[in-house]
Order: sequence, then structure tokens, then C-alpha cells
Amino acid sequence: MTDSVGPGFRSLSTEYDDHQPQIEGSIPDWLAGTLIRNGPALFEAGSTRVNHWFDGLAMLRRYAFDDGEVRYSNRFLRSEAYADAQAGQLTGQFGTDTRGWRRIVDTLTSLGLPDPTDNANVHVARLDGAFVALTEAPRRIAFDPDTLATREEFTFTDDIPEHITAAHLVDDPHREEWVGFTTEFGLRPQYHIYRLPTGSRRRRRIASLDARGPAYIHDCSVTADHVLLVESPLVLSVLRALNPLSQGAVDMLDWQPDRGTRILVVDRETGDLVAEPTLPATFCFHHVNAYVDDSGAVDGGGDGEIVFDLIEFPNSEIVGAMSMGELDGDGFPEVPDGRLMRYRIDPASGSVDRSRRYDGGMELPRVPRASTGRRHRYAYGQATHRKGQNGLVKVDCEAGTAQEWWEPSVYVEEPIPVQRPGGEAEDDGVVLATALDVDREQTALVVFDAETLTVEARAWLPHPEPFGFHGRFFTDS
Repeated sequence: MTDSVGPGFRSLSTEYDDHQPQIEGSIPDWLAGTLIRNGPALFEAGSTRVNHWFDGLAMLRRYAFDDGEVRYSNRFLRSEAYADAQAGQLTGQFGTDTRGWRRIVDTLTSLGLPDPTDNANVHVARLDGAFVALTEAPRRIAFDPDTLATREEFTFTDDIPEHITAAHLVDDPHREEWVGFTTEFGLRPQYHIYRLPTGSRRRRRIASLDARGPAYIHDCSVTADHVLLVESPLVLSVLRALNPLSQGAVDMLDWQPDRGTRILVVDRETGDLVAEPTLPATFCFHHVNAYVDDSGAVDGGGDGEIVFDLIEFPNSEIVGAMSMGELDGDGFPEVPDGRLMRYRIDPASGSVDRSRRYDGGMELPRVPRASTGRRHRYAYGQATHRKGQNGLVKVDCEAGTAQEWWEPSVYVEEPIPVQRPGGEAEDDGVVLATALDVDREQTALVVFDAETLTVEARAWLPHPEPFGFHGRFFTDS
């Protein structure tokens, strides 16, 4: 691709194995484990460029910490979609498909539902001991956590229907299970919410809920007692998918604001829908966390209000703004920033009190793993409200105050908070984030102090990494 494309959306061809990067500063000796991130890194097949950022071919990135050092590896996921791209063809992605007449035949014979891609470029998880790359299509690819070599396709041993599935599985360490959901199309579209016990490949259904639309839902949250979905009015229209010229899921999306946004609150044990308040139309990609406010109980249980923090957009323009036609211009299009909102939901009355917790723009939020489904105070995220850079923000969600870190021409990606072993405070530890310096055309893995956001170390990678999506820190692999 030409140099006119910014390095964050430029294809990367080089792969490294156990590279030792140059380090500025000092990495804490206690930091031991592996950060594995996922995201797109190849945006062309032959001379054809993908239509949407979400369609780039998956590359895994590994940052292994031990005794004050870090080792870096990166490797493409050798999926069927990757092989097709190497042969010059883009197949069955979010918004890109170059199969021509074969696509039209496949669309008509499948009643409009696109063939599921195995380009698992969104997230990673450790399921039943296997490290797995995830996307929203119902196909998952296992990989070696040390070499990043692609293994076999990962499958569950159950029959839960899924046409679209959650890439954002919630890792709940308190109950030693993952929680996710699938979307099923048909005459009676449904959301199927499930739990996956640690060490199992058989998902247990929590609830099956009738879907309105159905909606495009990207994320979910849990409390100790509930699962929460946000059903925005961004509808996945099968009628639109029947158009044989459809390029993929993006052409199925239809913003219908008159529907409003429905919050689905489900009891984790009984599967009962305990509340479904409807709010004015908003769109949400990512949740922060949720918990039950039961007036001070340590474990977060009880029958009190549900506190639910999430990133809210006024409409769905952000989805179209991630098309390459927008991103290949001056870098980032002018779209509304995500707003960090706190919803206080009373399950008994169905009432919702909404308040903004941070005045700036924010996305890709994270809390420490131990806070999942329990009371949290701090949320870390990508700060987005300055032109020419992205920052890091730490929000005190109780006080509504924030600390920010910025540097000119530097774009910070998803921050991963890692608590110090034995530490009790949420912010006793570090925050790990890759950051691309677009002027220098080089990415650094930055180690921030989680309390102050001061930079403790930068590990300069041997190239500019294209902007990725999500990752997890594993204390052992």
C-alpha cells in the first residue's frame, strides 16, 4: 500500500519470533506473564483493499514478561480467510467480499446469511486449556501461546444455535466461568445467553430471549447475580442481507432509532428476565463493568440497584466511520466521541438513572480482572477527544474525576490493567498499552503505573503495528 496510508492502517508483512526489544526505563520485576493481543494486519488481497477496518486479516501479537524483560512475537493467523487473501481473494468478511457471482449464489442459497468467516481477528481467550482467537462469526481458531502458530479450529460440544456470536466473552474469576451470548436469526430471532465453566467445552444455556430486530450486540456484562445485554436499535436486517450485492454484515445494519435502546437484565441462576427498561436510542460497542449496589456488602450480592458502566454513542455512525474509505483519508473521521455513562438500574421498578462519569471521549475500557462483576472504582480506557493523538485515561467512576496521559502524534490502544500480586488496591499495579507514534512510525509497548499513569517503561517494537482490537494478560501459558 502507498505511504499515503497511515501506519495504523497499513499492512504489516514481517513476523518476529521471540524478539527482544529495546527498553527505555524499568519494567517491574514482579510483572510475570504474557499479554496476547489480536487485530487486523493485512488489508489487501492482490491489488484489492478491504472495505472496512474490521476485515483486515488477523495477526496475533505476544508480549512475554519475566524478570524485568519482555519478548515480542507476532504472527498471522493461518486461517482459511488468510489463505484466500494470499491467493488474491477476499471472502465473507464484515464488509468486504470479492467472490463475484459465487457470492450471489451463496447468498441466495443461504437465505441471505453470509458464510461465516474464520478470520478471528477480534479477541483471545483461554478455553478448556486452549488459547483461542475469536471473532463475531461462529468460528474460532486455536493457536500455540508460545509460538503463536495456528492450530485447529476450536469447537464447543453443545448445540446452542449461533449465527452471530460474542467475541467479548466475560471472564468471571469469582465463579470460574466464562459468560457469553449468541444471536440466532429466523422467524423468531433470539439471543442465547450461556455460561462456560473453566475446563469445559460444553456451554450451559442460561436463557433464551426473544430478540427485537435482532440487534447488533458486541459486548455483555455480568454482576454476581445477573447478565446484561444492551439491545440498541441498530438492527441486523435479514431482508437487507437478501440483496445479492451485499458485501457482508455491515450491509445488514439498519439504524431504527424509534425502537429505543433496551437493557436486558437476566438472572444468572434462573434465566429469568428480571428487567428490560427501554431508553432513548443510543449505540454501544463496549461495556466497562457492572455490579449490584447492596449498601456495602463485600461480595456484591443482594437485591439492590444494578450499577452498570458502559461507553455510549448517540447513534451508530461510529460503525460506518471505521470503513477504510474514511480511515484512509486524514486518519480518523469526525464522529461523536464515546461517552462513559453510569446506569443505575432498579430491577423492581425498571427505572434507570443515567449519569456521565467522564467529560472526554473514551473507548476500549477495562477494569482489573478481579473487579469483574464486582464493585469497581477505576476504569482505564483510550481517551479520544484530541485530534492527532489518542491518550490514556483513568476514570474514578465514583467521584467522576479523571487522570489523563497524552503525547503528540501518539495513539494509545486498549489498556490492560494488571494488579500486583498481593496488592489490594485496584490501582496497585501497572497498565499495559501499545502505543503507535505515527510520526516516528514505530509502536512501543508502554508500561504505566496504574495509580499515577507515569510511564515506567517503553519497549520499542521493531515496526509500526497496525491498530489492533483486544487482548488479555495471562499469568501463565
